[in-house]
Amino acid sequence: MDIKQQALQCRDAAQQIAQLSTEAKNALLRAMAASLEADAGAILEANAKDMAAAEGNGTTGAMLDRLRLDPSRLAGIADALREVAALPDPVGLVTRRDTRPNGIDIQRVRVPLGVIAMIYEARPNVTADAAALCLKAGNGVILRGGSEAIHSNTAIAASLKRALREAGLPDAALTLVEDLRRETMLELLQLIDIVDLAIPRGGEGLIRFVAEHARVPVIKHYKGVCHLFVDASADPDLALRLLVDGKVSRPSACNSLETLLVHADIAAQFLPRAAQVLSAHKVELRGDPRSAALLSGARPVEEDDYAAEFLDLILAVRVVDSLDEAIAHIRRYGSDHTEVIATRDGANAEQFVQSLRSAVVMVNASSRFSDGGELGLGAEIGISTTRLHAYGPMGLEALTVERFVVRGTGQTRNLP
Repeated sequence: MDIKQQALQCRDAAQQIAQLSTEAKNALLRAMAASLEADAGAILEANAKDMAAAEGNGTTGAMLDRLRLDPSRLAGIADALREVAALPDPVGLVTRRDTRPNGIDIQRVRVPLGVIAMIYEARPNVTADAAALCLKAGNGVILRGGSEAIHSNTAIAASLKRALREAGLPDAALTLVEDLRRETMLELLQLIDIVDLAIPRGGEGLIRFVAEHARVPVIKHYKGVCHLFVDASADPDLALRLLVDGKVSRPSACNSLETLLVHADIAAQFLPRAAQVLSAHKVELRGDPRSAALLSGARPVEEDDYAAEFLDLILAVRVVDSLDEAIAHIRRYGSDHTEVIATRDGANAEQFVQSLRSAVVMVNASSRFSDGGELGLGAEIGISTTRLHAYGPMGLEALTVERFVVRGTGQTRNLP
């Protein structure tokens, strides 16, 4: 079966999913979670094949970490499905209601998008997360993972599809693309009358490829160059906690810190402490001349470092003379993902928030909270740094759109 036929079957199946009650969708997701747990042995065995192949190909660091599954991570994936089942259902939500002078009743109502194509790399958890979110929002989903996770994705999808069949639903609502040729992905991205939205998740190269070749709408998230600015008024202990959590807790995540900006008035006090703590966590520091003089063991920063998403224990550092200079730096090098200010000055916090257009802006909170689950959205399907219908972490609501429903009693516009 070619990709167009698969997509057409997914579209037909999506129409059945769209008509399910909230209770039926929640029961389906709980059954999927139980199915994953029942198939844990087979899924972990499949993942072991992917891990062995990846290591044999020289894959290391963040990519290998994202590929790895273990009993704890698999249990977390199953729990995430149950969490999605427990979330409020956006489908059918009336977001606005108005009665016009002529008596017609107008509602704006949330409805499913239709068919969503997920294109991703070494993230087998996305197979389950994306399926859960798309199905809960009444959509069909086409999953096209990377070759490095093909065994893991196939095992997870097979488990989830079994739950669909046992519920009496067409398993084409969850379609895993097993033909991983680039030509097949290109054809999928051209199906403008079938696929309603493409969401790529992975490295910058993958996302740019999808965005440049797609004819269907694309949610873009090229990279996460996240900044922490330590204001002159900042509480040094608070700023240090934000720095360590943002850089060290999971450096391979897109919401980890990549650049530290420190006001000159506090740099001599803050940077030596930061260097000592980060050194204990084996973080490599790359500083401009002013910061390097205060950072023991720092190497000189290059301009490209300020635009880099390291996804590793590497941090670019710069001393700035003002809040305006920090904002200018972020505007130049940032990726519209997440920015953080540590400050005790309310006016500076407000200026920071209002001056930056990033999808998430935080005051005295870790960049690691830039996550759908942490922001109350449940499991996250992606992060949009493009201003379409969604911006920032995307949860269930972002997988629906609003339409108008108009009810009348025979009113006409032009006839008397």
